[in-house]
Amino acid sequence: MKPQLAMSLNQAIEYFQAGNLNGAELILKRVIQVDSKCLPALHILGLIKASQGLHKEAALLLKKAVRLSPEDASLQYNLAKALSESGENLESIPYHKKAIELGSGNQEAFLNYGKSLSKLGRLHDALAIYDKALLINAFHEGILLNKGASLKELGRYEDALHCANLALSSNPALVEALQNKGIVLKGLKRYEEALMAYDKALEINPAYAEAWSNKGNVLGDLKRYEEALMAYDKALEINPAYAEAWYNRGVSFNGLHCFAEALHSYDKALEINPAYAEAWYNRGISLNELRHYEEAISSFERASQIKLDIPYLLGQLLYTRMLCANWDQLASKIQLLIAKIQSCEKVVTPFICLSLVDSSEIHLSAAQTWIKDLYPEKKLTSLNKKQRHEKIRIGYFSTDFGNHPVSHLTTELFEIHDRNKFEVYAFSFGNHQDDPLLTRIKKSFDHFIDVENKSDQQIAELSRGHGIDIAIDLGGHTKGARTGIFAYRAAPIQVNYLGYPGTMGTEYIDYIIADETIIPKENHQFYTEKIAHLPNSYMVDDSKRVASNQSPSRGDVGLPKDAFVFCCFNNENKVSQQVLESWSRILLKVKNSVLWIPENNEYFASSIRAKFEDLGVDPAHIFFAKRVELMADHLARYSCADLFLDTFQYNAHSTAVDSLKAGIPVITLIGQSFARRVGASLLRAIDLPELITRSQEEYESLAIELATNSEKLKELKERLKSNLTTKPLFNTPLFARHIEAAYTKIYERYQANLDPDHIYIRQ
Repeated sequence: MKPQLAMSLNQAIEYFQAGNLNGAELILKRVIQVDSKCLPALHILGLIKASQGLHKEAALLLKKAVRLSPEDASLQYNLAKALSESGENLESIPYHKKAIELGSGNQEAFLNYGKSLSKLGRLHDALAIYDKALLINAFHEGILLNKGASLKELGRYEDALHCANLALSSNPALVEALQNKGIVLKGLKRYEEALMAYDKALEINPAYAEAWSNKGNVLGDLKRYEEALMAYDKALEINPAYAEAWYNRGVSFNGLHCFAEALHSYDKALEINPAYAEAWYNRGISLNELRHYEEAISSFERASQIKLDIPYLLGQLLYTRMLCANWDQLASKIQLLIAKIQSCEKVVTPFICLSLVDSSEIHLSAAQTWIKDLYPEKKLTSLNKKQRHEKIRIGYFSTDFGNHPVSHLTTELFEIHDRNKFEVYAFSFGNHQDDPLLTRIKKSFDHFIDVENKSDQQIAELSRGHGIDIAIDLGGHTKGARTGIFAYRAAPIQVNYLGYPGTMGTEYIDYIIADETIIPKENHQFYTEKIAHLPNSYMVDDSKRVASNQSPSRGDVGLPKDAFVFCCFNNENKVSQQVLESWSRILLKVKNSVLWIPENNEYFASSIRAKFEDLGVDPAHIFFAKRVELMADHLARYSCADLFLDTFQYNAHSTAVDSLKAGIPVITLIGQSFARRVGASLLRAIDLPELITRSQEEYESLAIELATNSEKLKELKERLKSNLTTKPLFNTPLFARHIEAAYTKIYERYQANLDPDHIYIRQ
């Protein structure tokens, strides 16, 4: 090297070592112009570019240097790091590998190699590299932290916890290790310990925004949403541009059912990071709750454009389109959904699956995937010893105690349980305001326990503390359900009943209450529970739930006086294209007929009108019922209808009970799955099996026949009126005896050390 060039290079090195990077850069560029193969200049300028965050420029310079000196370990290390920092993780791998071969004692080289492998999803390879590095120094903080992160990603939480504890044994004030420990303990559902880890980290560094946010996540899992919000607000005080904290804040507001506030938080997160797919997805969830369905669809679609594999996104999108009667290409999308369910992909919640697919086998697969993902079985440290109480202690668990269809049906059952044989508990985790029905429900139980603000584990432990023998889940996989309670085994016998028409998909629910119509023997294979068959219908009703004395006229509810009125009061998600086509053909065949359905939502109403018109039905023949607050008033207005047309993708349940109770016959089309066989169960229990059809053609023909044969319809209504008091469906005391017989039989099997098995209760 020429003396002048060597002097310039030495001066650049002095500037670099003194931190005068700009001065060094100017000289090094001149040196390279004169000698493009000056190895030290290429190397140092590459390091300067990397320190400036210009990793691609750094990589270009360092590649030239490596070609000149391929056996230089530091060059290989710095090039690998620059490539990794510029996002070229795959290209960086051979250089990482060479760096550790040449400089086997450089733990930083091992660390960066492992990081690149992790970014490529090669977590097992990354762990092998970290383990080699730890042979040099078993307490290297960075390697322990990153090894723990890889273990966490693999779901190996206990091993990840060991890594965090090992790092903390060397440095108890290492806040990053405390943060990782909290994350892992949360994954292990050891929430109180996780909070202790975060509190320790925040004691050391109160300005640690990530620890505040993750502490909020644990508090959210414990249903301590108000405290979670305070934690997120602390994180945002420290870092107002912390998108994840805004997102987590939205999740907690969702938990409090404050959906407008949740929406605001998601929007703040998306202002900071417009590509935050999970925020778009949860924004859609909040918009659904606010009934802004078309905007929700846009949010879900935006989420899917950014990230295709967000769990349960596809199902939510299809369900929301159903709520708007937007069926374009729905059939092909459902086929895609089915294929993904069969591959055990997390694409749809079990409840939404019921509306989209009529297959008990598919419902089982969806439920099993959901359970495995969110509610695997958990073990409590202490188990109750088997004991026989003087009375069987049954506990009903629900978020729906109050003005809800489940309570409309069950309240009298709670009241008339035989107190000589049963002690009856309620565990309520709903956020209901007091209403007349809730006041009555509270009086109907021997013990009414509000557990809204308790965690799943706390509720399970409380149930065990009360010695509950049989825990009955009235929610299943429906909105507000707390399946996690049963994952901890709240009672030695656990039962799925009424709220969710399908299998829970887990072995820790022992029985499902059904009947032989709902779950025929050939369908037993699609239920993880054993079936407790009741002799008539599995459905109960409250005989005190009666129509008001208002007796509205058709004019009062906006219906034409002399038309034939078909009705259906089912929710919009139960109305499919096939149902609409059947209804259209019926209306076109029956002169002067109209269809009376709930308004549901503005998007649904507008779309349905247009679709009827496309099928040749004048939209003037479609009438929308306004929501009424009192159940008694709703029952009273059924008298304005002539015939109830059931939906057949997902049957009427409580609405069919209402119609029959009001004296209006129901035509149903029986299907394969639980949700599509409820209508048939009810009609058999009221002894009107001729109203059960087995094809769309038969369904339509029967509706047309009854609408055009006034004598036959009159005779049918008279039989229905007589059967209301003589047949089993509305005989609540009889039902109570039957379900109590089921409870007794499964309890006695347990006491005799017999495994759960299918049981049949006879008349």
